[in-house]
Amino acid sequence: MIAVKLVAAALAAAVLAPMPAAAAQPTAESASALNPKPAPIAWQPCAEPDFKGLDCGTMRVPVDWSRPRAGEISLSLIRRKADEPARRIGSLLLNNGGGGSSIEQLRYAIRFGFVSQLPVGKRFDLVAVDPRGVGHSTPTTCANRPERAPGVTYFPANEQQYRALVENNRALAAACENQQLLANVDLASTARDMEAVRIGLGEKQLNWYGIHYSTLLGKTYAQLFPGRLRTLFADSALDDGQSPVARLAAEISTAEQSFNRFADWCRTDSQCALSGQDVAGLFDRLVADADRRPIPTKDPRRSLNGEDIRSAMQDFLNIKFPQWPETAKAIKQAVDGDATAFTVVQDKTLNRVQALTRACLDTAPAATGYAELAQLARMAKQLSPHLGGAVQGWSHLAGCQGWPVRTKQPVTAPLRDLPPALIVQSTHQSSAAYQWGFGLSARLPGSVVLSREGEDYSMILFSDCVREAMDTYLTERRLPTPGALCTN
Repeated sequence: MIAVKLVAAALAAAVLAPMPAAAAQPTAESASALNPKPAPIAWQPCAEPDFKGLDCGTMRVPVDWSRPRAGEISLSLIRRKADEPARRIGSLLLNNGGGGSSIEQLRYAIRFGFVSQLPVGKRFDLVAVDPRGVGHSTPTTCANRPERAPGVTYFPANEQQYRALVENNRALAAACENQQLLANVDLASTARDMEAVRIGLGEKQLNWYGIHYSTLLGKTYAQLFPGRLRTLFADSALDDGQSPVARLAAEISTAEQSFNRFADWCRTDSQCALSGQDVAGLFDRLVADADRRPIPTKDPRRSLNGEDIRSAMQDFLNIKFPQWPETAKAIKQAVDGDATAFTVVQDKTLNRVQALTRACLDTAPAATGYAELAQLARMAKQLSPHLGGAVQGWSHLAGCQGWPVRTKQPVTAPLRDLPPALIVQSTHQSSAAYQWGFGLSARLPGSVVLSREGEDYSMILFSDCVREAMDTYLTERRLPTPGALCTN
């Protein structure tokens, strides 16, 4: 553990200082020169029961690709070899969202039988890699501090609360044990790691499965390493072509629409514990009551206010079944005086602090300083009367205020020698706006968006139609008809 003490006078001066300039990124032409010959992957049989029969591997990569002799970190991989080796096509790289462990995602997929449902497992080695700073790879660890300490708000109402927010953020960054890693968990550095993985696997080209954040990771990899992707499958895509404010507004509106759909479903469906009630009104009263008097949990040290409850809702809405019925139960229990359910992280593969540290490097801030943040808070409340804009994008915007590590400029190299991508986008998903899939598609020549009617994230787990389209695309490199819609 690292004890952190901030000097109040220095902090007060730093709060009002301008944000540091973005750090420059190398071009695609210089990317290869930054890659020393990577160390081989050290494979051995996996010891954990969940991964019985699979290969577990590690490899070393530079912590800073621009200074390859300045230290190394470890990447962890798990490989499930193709069921039909004689017909094997190649390796399918599994990439989880930002701050999420691909290895843990694979673990849950195996436990619940999802891997056996994926036809691509017959002809592809499935390779899960935890990205730098996450999970089983060398992780970003910050003395077990939370994103937001008790008493700190991501929606400051005055300059004093804003200064407390900045102090919270800088204390979190200072507590991170590996400061060099903290400064290099960006998209470009992670993409270079994936190129080292490709070389270590001995593949001429990779097949890419990316979800949410890692759809942009796939795009960045393609920019830095033209011609090294055979296929690119993007699930619940993000769109980095929008301005920071437009992207934030889209996420806020999308989550609010998901909440409204949940409330409408809940009012009329017998599977909902609040069936027959004005669910939106009940939720609003719950939040207001919690702001006046925080609601206790089973942990006597912790109670939740309205911001805590609103901030939990986006993840609760990510998948309709079984999460929507569980969301209704959580609201009912909180109304009855126990908010414990809202303390449970819905995505067990995600570390929120690790997700935040990546966002602070990769995302240009939509606001800097109290005045700009307060202005966007007004926009958030207007767009989102129930959730108040308490989405992941807002958490990252607020959590990165005063962050001491410079934001990296995005890779701007043109996309060339890129395969047509298949982008699958839910029509009503709470964390990935429907239009984002089409925005990303516009930047990936020849790509097709396959829409899937519904609310679900990680659609290959829930839709036969999506799984069939994925299998056809990965094996035959054949895309669905533009404008196609999956309804199951």
